[in-house]
Amino acid sequence: MRGNGPWKMAAGVAAIALLAAGCSSGSSDDDETLPNTISIGIAEPESLIPTNTTEANGSQVLSSLFYPLVRFDEKSTPYTVAAESITHDKANKVWTVRLRSGFTFSNGEPVTADNYINAWNYGAYGPNAQLASYFFSRIDGYAQMQSVDPDGDGPEKAEQPKAKKLTGLRKLNSTTFTVTLSAGFAGWESVMGYDAFLPLPKAAFAGDGVLAESYGEAPIGNGPFKIKGKWQHDSQIQVEKVADFKGTVPKVDGITWKIYQDVGAAYADLVAGNLDVQTKIPIESLASASGDLGDRLQKSPSSSFSFVGFPIYEKEFQSRDVRRALSMAINREEMTEQIFLGSESPATSFVSPVVEGYKPNTCGENCEYNPTKAKQLYTAANGPRDIKITYNTDGGHKAWVDAMCNQIKASLGVNCTGVGEPKFADLLKKVEKKQSVGLIRLGWLMDYPLMENYLGPLYSTDGSSNYYGYSNPAFDSLVAEGSAAPTTAAAEKKWQEAEAILANDMPVIPLRFGQNVFGHSEKVTNVTMDLFQKVDIYKIEIAD
Repeated sequence: MRGNGPWKMAAGVAAIALLAAGCSSGSSDDDETLPNTISIGIAEPESLIPTNTTEANGSQVLSSLFYPLVRFDEKSTPYTVAAESITHDKANKVWTVRLRSGFTFSNGEPVTADNYINAWNYGAYGPNAQLASYFFSRIDGYAQMQSVDPDGDGPEKAEQPKAKKLTGLRKLNSTTFTVTLSAGFAGWESVMGYDAFLPLPKAAFAGDGVLAESYGEAPIGNGPFKIKGKWQHDSQIQVEKVADFKGTVPKVDGITWKIYQDVGAAYADLVAGNLDVQTKIPIESLASASGDLGDRLQKSPSSSFSFVGFPIYEKEFQSRDVRRALSMAINREEMTEQIFLGSESPATSFVSPVVEGYKPNTCGENCEYNPTKAKQLYTAANGPRDIKITYNTDGGHKAWVDAMCNQIKASLGVNCTGVGEPKFADLLKKVEKKQSVGLIRLGWLMDYPLMENYLGPLYSTDGSSNYYGYSNPAFDSLVAEGSAAPTTAAAEKKWQEAEAILANDMPVIPLRFGQNVFGHSEKVTNVTMDLFQKVDIYKIEIAD
């Protein structure tokens, strides 16, 4: 998942999107009417439609409005939540989902199998252009739901899909449905814990397969909270507890998701007691945070992975040696110690240490600081004399981007400039249009705890977050072979082989593995953050 704070890409990935410009415009007046209401700082989400939410800020809000089929324990093992049971055949191809009875959406509609089937069909249908559509690609019938461009003339010339619904979804009764995959996948239960697989009520649709235009502004979910009013863009999103919720009941009555354009402004509010939780302490405040917050400064493991992507669709970055040289020009250890004060660690692999199958140092010499060899490679490959790194300013990335540019200048003798975009969403729009942004600051938080989640979406030819145009058929094949393996242990061997191809091709520069470094006010207690960089909304409570 894309993150945005220190970022997720980590897009939040830790996330890694940081910016600076103004204060939150959110008001605390409504908070004061509910003494058991808390506030949590986020950046502006890209979307609040589950199948269109692929970054950390929107995902955090959705966690309060929706109840997923599965959640994950401390060992990243899935356990059923909205589902009563999830079973599968011996081939891991046909999965049967039985829902818990008695659950409703916040508007009173009962939650049924149709709500999942309709939501997933909407997300998978190509013309709907949902950002998380890729995650439905394993389900039978997905390919037939995608537009076909036989001549490569662009989307306006593409033929309409042959189908509007996934043949792999079948309703057995009101609370039971089956999911048939095009190939067996032992990790499918974990995948269904991702936001894209949340249900949508009938009220979300204006017609068959047509989402109501207003739904994303005030989503109706099946979770413990419901939205109060509408999404107040660039200001706040308020949610209040649903009466008689059948699942795990949170200990607070409401949450104000305060939207900030600047993590520094959020930190000032946290220290002043005007914000209850900040999920990412800004870089410039790491040195003072212990004194400012005392034991209210907390750390916990995170799945965040920070990296910079090469726009391989641009000629100047198509040389592997240019990409290798830029990676060797960077001193990761110096950056993590001097800029992040050891709160993050150098990344020399493409998969986070928190997932099974992780291998250290898979990047080898390509991630070792070696300015002499870097300059030799770069000169021989006729690398560009001007390097630009574009980042989002609402994520607090300026300090480390500037440091990285200084290292590149010193190592390679070229110009390097950091260019800020106000929002991560703005950056993505430019990247998706293949506008010239130079190197792209990105981050990733896992959507589900499998190696494949760091490989498929980011580097597969059709990966949902492959913003750099990387394509290697051998890599794609190994990822698919791993997914089809009978066990996750067997799958990890294939995925490790796929990662070795990345280490050779270097489509991105691995930079850092992060942890959650967060803080809270004196008003709240039991504040925890998980590997997905989310505050646990079920544990947090008002202090005595």
